[in-house]
This record gives sequence, structure tokens and C-alpha cells, in this order.
Amino acid sequence: MFKLDQRLENDTFEVAEILDCKVLVMNNSSVPWFIIVPFTEKTEWYQLDDSVQYNINSIMNNLSIFLEKEYKVDKLNIATLGNVVKQMHIHVVGRFKTDPAWPAPVWGNLVAKEYSVQEKEIIIKKTLKVLEEIEL
Repeated sequence: MFKLDQRLENDTFEVAEILDCKVLVMNNSSVPWFIIVPFTEKTEWYQLDDSVQYNINSIMNNLSIFLEKEYKVDKLNIATLGNVVKQMHIHVVGRFKTDPAWPAPVWGNLVAKEYSVQEKEIIIKKTLKVLEEIEL
């Protein structure tokens, strides 16, 4: 049975479950930052079935387009790390030349700045609209 890693649960809020994945937002409004967590016990990208990779790519691509259009980001950072959280998860981060960590990685370089309740509602609503565009 799928269980979200406690660190991810503590640091994020959920937007949706789609294509056997959870779509989360990192609860730090310094940069727009999504995390996709597939419902799997596998921990490496190459271990995932092609169909799972395809589904993740569909989500990732739609979120990336959303970040470029909605936030006008300067760069997209997409990564699977797993050094701290072993559970398979994919970061989709919008970066700005003016963000507090630029050009360094966001991990460990951002001061926590939680979303307000209103900001959470807005990003969830907009993200749900983007995810609805994915062909199931």
C-alpha cells in the first residue's frame, strides 16, 4: 500500500492524484515548486515501467508549460534525487534569476516562506485546471 514519505508530507501540500501519482506543491513560496510522487515502491527512474514513465512525463510536461506561462520562469529545474527522501519523486521547480538561491540549487538554499491559505487555494485551483488538460 502506498504511503507518502513523512518528509514529503511535512514539507508539501497536495493538489491532486492523477495517473497513479500524487501531485504536490512544496510549501515554500520562494519559488513555484511541484513534486510528483508515483504510487510505486521503486526508487530509480530506470526501474519504472514505460507506461509509468509516460504518465509522469505527461504530468511533468503540463506542469512545466504551466510554470513557463503562469510564472514566466527563467529556467525549469527537473530532478529525481533521492539522497534524503528515498521514495521516488520528481521535482519540477520554476527558477528566476532573481530568486533567493539563484544560480545555486534550491535544496538547502531557500529560507522557508510558507504559502498563505489564500495562496494555497489559488495555486491548487490553477494547477487542477492544468492537470485536467492531460489526456487520460
